[in-house]
Amino acid sequence: MIIRWPRLLSPTNLSQIIRMQKNPLTALKIFSEAQSKYPNYRHNGPVYATMIGILGSSGRITEMKEVVNQMKNDSCECKDSVFVAAIKTYARAGLLDEAVSLFKNLSQFNCVNWTQSFNTLVEIMVEESKLEDACRLFVEHCCGWEVSSRVRSLNLLMLALCQKGRSDIALHVFQEMDYQSCNPDRESYRILMRGLCEDRRLNEATHLLYSMFWRISQKGCAEDIVVYRILLDALCDNGKIEEAVEILGKILRKGLKAPKKFRHQLDLSRYNYGEDTEGIKRLINEALVRGGNPSLASYSAMAIDLYNENKIVEADAVLNEMQDRGFRPTSVVYGAKAAALCKERKVVEAVEVIEKEMVRANCVPTVKVFSIVVRGLCHEKQSVLAFEFLKKMEKRVGCVADKETYSVLVDELCSESGFLEASRVLQEMLIKSRLPCAETYSKVIRGLCSVGRQYDAVMWLEEMISQAILPEYTVWNSLVASVCCNIANIEACSEVYNRLKTTTSM
Repeated sequence: MIIRWPRLLSPTNLSQIIRMQKNPLTALKIFSEAQSKYPNYRHNGPVYATMIGILGSSGRITEMKEVVNQMKNDSCECKDSVFVAAIKTYARAGLLDEAVSLFKNLSQFNCVNWTQSFNTLVEIMVEESKLEDACRLFVEHCCGWEVSSRVRSLNLLMLALCQKGRSDIALHVFQEMDYQSCNPDRESYRILMRGLCEDRRLNEATHLLYSMFWRISQKGCAEDIVVYRILLDALCDNGKIEEAVEILGKILRKGLKAPKKFRHQLDLSRYNYGEDTEGIKRLINEALVRGGNPSLASYSAMAIDLYNENKIVEADAVLNEMQDRGFRPTSVVYGAKAAALCKERKVVEAVEVIEKEMVRANCVPTVKVFSIVVRGLCHEKQSVLAFEFLKKMEKRVGCVADKETYSVLVDELCSESGFLEASRVLQEMLIKSRLPCAETYSKVIRGLCSVGRQYDAVMWLEEMISQAILPEYTVWNSLVASVCCNIANIEACSEVYNRLKTTTSM
């Protein structure tokens, strides 16, 4: 390993040098040698963040923990995002206790704001169904000055309670926000409104709506229609059409501040005076969008909400009206439509969203939209088409898929015996600095061995070792068995044997 050290080393220089290393252990060695080579040099927070991120993303838990402890002993000022990365790494490795321990010891670090770490840990606990532990953590740390905002964590707790059918307790949590000096946001209302309506607690939901009028809807924000719609739909589904129409009038007047000309009485005669529930709901949705001075925000909010509920026909109607009125849909709207189509297994239509609809609307697809479609194609066992789609994506400037999308595509190509294509995707991952994990390497190597591509398999094995990733025994078994099947290939067999001895002695 030859490193061209600069005459004077700054933390920015060192961050750049260690980011260029494929092998995380090499990066760690450079990181450790820096202070001995430059006696006046000291690591700062961003350098520690870079090193911890590299070790965490490569699964080097022990080494990452040592660097975290070194950062604590150095007492250098660091940002909360460093601990977020470490907490997520522990959680991915199934070491939630280590993540909790790290958070509880943050007072020993030179970090003044723990908000991100706190919210991240609560979110992970909720996702892993450790609701009681999450509540205990919240109670222990919610009042400290280190946690500047508790709204997100309270929203997560309310969501978990609502998903368990305990919207009554979630309502108490919501009411506690005042005592916590927290102002509920639109997401707080959306979560609780949906929970109350799903539990058929419509009286409480109606009172929640009225509180929303004077707390967050005083200026008539168009995006609030997503929350209003939840209650109005629930009232219609429970046969309370007249009440829904009455509340709609209040929403238009007090919530959306709609002009008088938009606050006319709904004509229910077209829908058998309330017998056609779905028709009434569509009519109410139209009134919500048009009532509060139609805007890009109101149309987008309604369309995205409908797509998220897989109501594609109704959402398309909103999208078409949106364009007819001269509003240009954003990539977020098209991404929601592509995701809805993929859920319905309509991947061909999802591809057309990018290749036709977004082109007609003069809307540039983002990485997120491309990734949604690529994953949708993979889930429908159309990995070859997904591979071609990924290549189109890569031709766009600055449009690079994330590591998860690449990994999903490699997995699907391998499951469909497209090992050569998977090898090419793996190559592209490295070019784009999306370092594969051990499992991804293993699948490709085993697949290449099964089709007699021992040379390519050995090349990937070398790449794997160069990144300090120890291959599983199944990889060695596949490679040795594949090579030894060809008795004439003695030289290759010897090379594999030597590799095996070298690696096992590491």
